[in-house]
Amino acid sequence: MWGFITCLNDILIPYLKGAFQLSYTQAMLVQFCFFGAYFIVSIPAGNLVSKIGFQKGIVFGLFIAALGCVMFVPAAIIGLYEVFLLALFVLACGITILQVSANPYVSALGKPETAPSRLTLTQAFNSLGTTIAPFFGAYLLFSSEQNTVSSGAEAVQVPYLLLAATLGVLAVVFAVLKLPKLVEPNDDSSTSTRPLTEHPHLILGAIGIFVYVGAEVSIGSFLVSFLHQPSIAGLNEAQAAKLIAYYWGGAMIGRFIGAAVMQKIAGGKVLAFNAIVSMSLIIFAVNQTGVLAMWAMLAVGLFNSIMFPTIFSLAISGLGKDASRGSGLLCLAIVGGAIIPILQGVLADNIGLHGSFFLPAACYIYITYFGLWGCHKKSSKESAQ
Repeated sequence: MWGFITCLNDILIPYLKGAFQLSYTQAMLVQFCFFGAYFIVSIPAGNLVSKIGFQKGIVFGLFIAALGCVMFVPAAIIGLYEVFLLALFVLACGITILQVSANPYVSALGKPETAPSRLTLTQAFNSLGTTIAPFFGAYLLFSSEQNTVSSGAEAVQVPYLLLAATLGVLAVVFAVLKLPKLVEPNDDSSTSTRPLTEHPHLILGAIGIFVYVGAEVSIGSFLVSFLHQPSIAGLNEAQAAKLIAYYWGGAMIGRFIGAAVMQKIAGGKVLAFNAIVSMSLIIFAVNQTGVLAMWAMLAVGLFNSIMFPTIFSLAISGLGKDASRGSGLLCLAIVGGAIIPILQGVLADNIGLHGSFFLPAACYIYITYFGLWGCHKKSSKESAQ
């Protein structure tokens, strides 16, 4: 569900860009408001989850996300860009609480050494939502020839009301499920006041999450515009939006493959390999034209696949009682999805769309470093353990 919701932004951006006559930079405010919520809410969410527990955190996050979806109804009726941005912000607040609750819970449900594999497997189902969403969004937002707010108002209301209902049902389901209690929220010994800066690999991992999410979101946000270019594929918005499914579908397939591979190969090595390939594909795509460039850019999704769950699980490895607060810090770093697309938007407006892709390509250099060296930088106390 949260993969589905997040991916819909990639379809909303070209729709709103045309509807409100926005520049690339203005259109990227969609991602700025959505991922900016991670920066504002993650630390409070981490503290909240450490008090109420993972399961109640999941339920609370689902309800807030449902509220954000409901807000799309007045946004569509009023027809103001700012109201759409507010609805996206509230929706993202719920997704943030959900991430802070669910990711460390999954990591803790088994052996620490196989946590990257386990979280990658669950993220593969997240990618199922991101694969379906482009078809859903393309059909609803670009089915009519007129790309205006009035022509799309009703279409925007219906899908987000359906999403709100589904999230509400999921919240009820998770409220009644019998799940293992890994941390007792009322136990004072379950939380720690140790500064998170004492975990070097956590801080380096947070930077990794920042640049990875920024790169992934940036590429997804500009894909429709990239495929629309006459020198690449010359597709209209509806055709290009559907092709985004290959980008996110590759991520889904890659996560199922990665979950199996990382049972045998260290997560850090797989992470570095994928980062190098992703960077190479982007550089190739922006220096080519036609079908080769199109498929090279879409193929980045396959190699992006394991990065978020692998960086996340490597970063919270060995945190113990600091896991929920560490998760909050990592989710705060998801604000990279707000900052880097804006920066690429500025580059696209000033140096051209193709040249702007060198920004996300550069992000993979740091991810390579984290996979090979950064994830091993533990504190002296952790090393002793």
